Amino acid sequence: MNHIYDLDGIIITLGVLLLLTPVIIVALRQLGKTQRAKAVLAREQEYRRLTEMALTTQELLDQRLTEISAQLGDVRARIESVERTLKDVE
Repeated sequence: MNHIYDLDGIIITLGVLLLLTPVIIVALRQLGKTQRAKAVLAREQEYRRLTEMALTTQELLDQRLTEISAQLGDVRARIESVERTLKDVE
C-alpha cells in the first residue's frame, strides 16, 4: 500500500508542476517585456533630453553668430571710415 501513496504523490507533484510551468513561463515573459519596455522608454527620454540640449546649443550658437555678425559689420564700417579718411588725406 505504501507504493500506491508514493505513486499518488508523484502524480500530484507532476500534475502541479505541469500546471505551474506555463504560468511561470508566461510570468517570466511578461517580466522580460516589461523590462524591455522600460529600457525603451528610458532610451527615448535620453534621446529627448539630448535633442533638447542640441536645440538649446543651436539657439545659443545662433545668438552668438548674430552678435559676431553685428560686430563684424561695425568693424567693416570703421575700416571703410578709416579708408575714406586715408583717401581724403592723400
